[in-house]
Amino acid sequence: MAVQKGLNLGVILFIVSEGLFFVAIFWAFFHKALWIETKFRGHLKALITKLFTETFKVAWLMTQGIVTSLEILAIGIGNRGSKSDSLISVKEQRVDGFSISTRYCKVYSKCRGNSVFLHNSNNVMLNPKLCLNNFYSKTPKSLFSSQASSSKLNPHYVTGFTDGEGCFFVSISPNSKYKTNFRVKTTFQIGVHIKDIALLEKIKLFFNVGHISRLALDSVQYRVSGINDLKVIINHFDEFSLLTYKQSDYLLFKEVVKLIEDGKHLTLEGLNRIASIKASLNSKELSDTFKLNFPDLVPALIPEVKDRKIQSLYWLAGFTDAEGCFFIALKKSLLSKLGETVWLRFILTQHIRDREFLESLISTLNCGRYVTKSGGGEAAGEFIVEKFSDINEKILPLFESYKLQGVKSKDYEDFKKAAEFIKNKAHLTREGLDKIKKIKGQMNKNRKHQD
Repeated sequence: MAVQKGLNLGVILFIVSEGLFFVAIFWAFFHKALWIETKFRGHLKALITKLFTETFKVAWLMTQGIVTSLEILAIGIGNRGSKSDSLISVKEQRVDGFSISTRYCKVYSKCRGNSVFLHNSNNVMLNPKLCLNNFYSKTPKSLFSSQASSSKLNPHYVTGFTDGEGCFFVSISPNSKYKTNFRVKTTFQIGVHIKDIALLEKIKLFFNVGHISRLALDSVQYRVSGINDLKVIINHFDEFSLLTYKQSDYLLFKEVVKLIEDGKHLTLEGLNRIASIKASLNSKELSDTFKLNFPDLVPALIPEVKDRKIQSLYWLAGFTDAEGCFFIALKKSLLSKLGETVWLRFILTQHIRDREFLESLISTLNCGRYVTKSGGGEAAGEFIVEKFSDINEKILPLFESYKLQGVKSKDYEDFKKAAEFIKNKAHLTREGLDKIKKIKGQMNKNRKHQD
């Protein structure tokens, strides 16, 4: 009995000693490796909370020797209905008309000091230049090659696509090198699924500024920063106006670019104005860090969206490539001899704020209806055309004249094939219905991407 007690005590002491040893090594490693370049203006509690939260996000990376240091970056602002910065949630033939801003932190690896990005969902994603043997070798060689056609995109198309996929991004990051202790950066960006890399290259060719980078295995992003390059972007949208509420974000973004060009971002007055604009650009709840840094902030007034009339149906083609969906619907039906019925739906989805604009498409196209989309997430609405005569006589001819440029054009071609079956009444036969089912099975999310 005495021997058993001694063994139990020995095991307990061993476990305790190992635990203390791990804590000591863990603390020493982090004390040396972890650094945070941010200002909390005397709010020690917020600093400790932030350190505690972000530390555990990269703990396992550090213990594996993959990461040697961490820099917490300020939360970025996307815009209403826009894509977020850096780690975008890339939609794949989605019907949703909005996305969520992403918070991330930047860590440094042993691999030549290159950066790794850590998403708030705890998924680690490597920079394309990081550890070439492990990552870049797996990247299709054709990714950054010139896949773009020599034919230039129509400017209205580019605006329409931006209305769906673009983001006017402003960030305010703590940085002691600046007079105000904050660095302000403006970026225009468009993020898409890897399937649409060729379209992104066409957009880059259209503007002739900026660069394309790979964010993850299935996403790429076109970015433009720097005042001179952003002037090219601004000149375009001044002439070919955005039509959704993104126009409001653009006008606020344009003001920030002007403030930076005039050097006013280096003054407290200018910085506070930019912070005020940032608060209006982000429809989400502001982060605690941002509130602590700018406690007396009053969000800027959101400019009114003017002149929302579509000037060219090329805009609609671009917007459809971004936010549209060609959908083949099937359901059980007791009234059908085959026990099933099929119909076609053309859908455009956008945030509920753009309800009035989506409703205006009913008169513009002389077809369709507007419905409020129910379910989880932010409120959204849909412009839907599902009457076959409208599909056949209005929607299909429209996209025959105003061509889609992205991978969605393949879904349109399949959609058109299904329409031909229905037009010829082939969907009333088992053979025809099965062919339509086969077409449906390879569309949208089911379409395989060829590198």
